[in-house]
Amino acid sequence: MTQKPLSDIEKYDYIVSICRNIFEKKMKDYGTSWRHLRPSSLTDQIFIKAKRLKTLDTIKEQKISDKPEDEWIGIINYCIIALIQLELVNDERIDLYAEEVMNLYDQKVQVVKNLMLKKNHDYGDAWKDMRISSLIDLVLVKLHRIKQIEDNQGKTLISEGVEANYMDIINYSIFALIKIKFPEEYKSSF
Repeated sequence: MTQKPLSDIEKYDYIVSICRNIFEKKMKDYGTSWRHLRPSSLTDQIFIKAKRLKTLDTIKEQKISDKPEDEWIGIINYCIIALIQLELVNDERIDLYAEEVMNLYDQKVQVVKNLMLKKNHDYGDAWKDMRISSLIDLVLVKLHRIKQIEDNQGKTLISEGVEANYMDIINYSIFALIKIKFPEEYKSSF
């Protein structure tokens, strides 16, 4: 019996489930040690992962065994941590209950998914025709914007702010992982 192909939303949810599973396992290993990270440190951590992706894409040579997919997953999870940290900015607890954190994780993912659905409607699923290299570049652009907003102590004149940029980075990263996991289904048509 032939299995029905997954819809784009099912693929999105599949990628999120992989990220969530890794996040939950790492939380069992490390607890919520990430609560020590300031927003700028999270931005830098995400930058390191995105920079590695661009370097690997550019030089086509890899000297450590970590797969590029792991970097995309790390970007997603660090962005979700950043969104959680922004929500808990006045909460000084370092050790949070796992159930509380996973509920926050799920809430953030749902908000990001809802944003993706609205943007995909308006942009006509343009990501399907994009190159992974362009998604890497867009992540780096968003990180540069976040860094600039952080350097300006959160003050913006017209920009959407750091939360919106983190959410876009999550969605770009999920799109990249979908394209990596299902390469035959997302060949550029333009």
